[in-house]
Amino acid sequence: MKIEYTFWQENDGKYLGYLNEYPDYWTQGETLEDLEEHLKDLYKEFSVHFIPSIKKVALLEI
Repeated sequence: MKIEYTFWQENDGKYLGYLNEYPDYWTQGETLEDLEEHLKDLYKEFSVHFIPSIKKVALLEI
């Protein structure tokens, strides 16, 4: 399974990013690999537990 995410590197060298499906929930990592692990943890948490008021992005076919 694959999921899209957005990331960038800050001036201090840390990586920030979020899962595109959950754009309000950012995380960070010391390296890109570390960031990806944190993003996987977020996805697992959001997939298993109901979290009230969580915003999601979806695709509507017309």
